[in-house]
Amino acid sequence: MVTTDPMTDLDLARKVLTIEAGAILALVDRLDERFTRAVELLLDCRGRVLLTGMGKSGIIGRKIAATLSSTGTSAFFLHPADAIHGDLGALQADDVVVALSYGGETGEILRLLETIRRVGTRMVAITGFPGSTLGQAADVTLDCRVDEEACPLNLAPTASTTAALALGDALAMALLVRKGFKQEDFANLHPGGKLGKRLMRLEQLMHSGELLPAVREETAMGDVIYEMSRKGLGMTCVVDAEGRLAGIITDGDLRRHMSTHDVLDRTAGIVMTRAPVTVARTMLAVEALNLMERRKITSLVVVAPDGRVEGVVHLHDLWRTELF
Repeated sequence: MVTTDPMTDLDLARKVLTIEAGAILALVDRLDERFTRAVELLLDCRGRVLLTGMGKSGIIGRKIAATLSSTGTSAFFLHPADAIHGDLGALQADDVVVALSYGGETGEILRLLETIRRVGTRMVAITGFPGSTLGQAADVTLDCRVDEEACPLNLAPTASTTAALALGDALAMALLVRKGFKQEDFANLHPGGKLGKRLMRLEQLMHSGELLPAVREETAMGDVIYEMSRKGLGMTCVVDAEGRLAGIITDGDLRRHMSTHDVLDRTAGIVMTRAPVTVARTMLAVEALNLMERRKITSLVVVAPDGRVEGVVHLHDLWRTELF
């Protein structure tokens, strides 16, 4: 009989989420030196990390492979059925196989074991039954067993695949830290989409060359205002003869001086703000945005190690990257 009671749906959804959350939490107390050995095996891998699994385990394997690849570890998914029909040539002695099979007796994966051993490839197993054929054959076996599936019939892989995915994420994150993977590395591997825009470096956004507003300390304020209007950034850098930064002049500086003096009678060196906030060209856009918000400023001057001005980044430039 089909029920239309919406509360039944909500109750079931809460139960599913509770069971799956419990399955992940149960992994915490089960972690031991085997996890560390698995991380070290992947860290020492001189080839590629090959994820393999059938059915839904295979889908989880694809996701883990994608996470590893995006965090600096060369990894891809090898379908076990394809492998036993010609793709076994992908296996090399320097590789590490991460095999996912909840029961540990998946036929297609067990048929890979002979080749894995013959080639000399190392293997990590993620299974709910460490005593299974797969679990005993692996160099390191990680236990991801669950007390029950979230499926009301206790049949469809749900909690078990969630647990395997979480364990794979834990491996990838531990490996990321051990490798010293940084934000800059992440940016290099994610050039597209909104994430890629957030991780752009300032050298890709800054106004430089003819677009850079710059005057000398002795420049008359009439010419300073013209430079600020012409470049359209609401500010200008003040530089010395070698192009090193001496200060900046912003719209705010103009307003403050206009309220008490005839600003046109002054020079840039008198009006400028000394020791403005400066950054390196390699700073990430998201870091620049955080800095601007924290200091309540709208422009950052990009300088070289020797103090020479290389560019200017305005808040509007970051808006265009859709950081907000």
